[in-house]
Amino acid sequence: MYHLYILKCADGTLYTGITVDLERRIAEHNNSKLGAKYTSARRPVELVYSASFDNRSDASREECRIKKLTREGKIELIRKGN
Repeated sequence: MYHLYILKCADGTLYTGITVDLERRIAEHNNSKLGAKYTSARRPVELVYSASFDNRSDASREECRIKKLTREGKIELIRKGN
């Protein structure tokens, strides 16, 4: 199972990624050098959206689609939820 997620960073920006272990990945973003370089300078981060997929291909495709959205589009997606 793959999870697509959107994090809200301390500076208000949004970060999108995919993982197989959502709890571990959020902890990495907040506490570890294993988190993304982008989020390491913008801690703490907060999970604001997630969706599950059966395979990496579908999760990656959705990640790419979301990354192309405007900030307003991402906020609307978060507001609507899963």
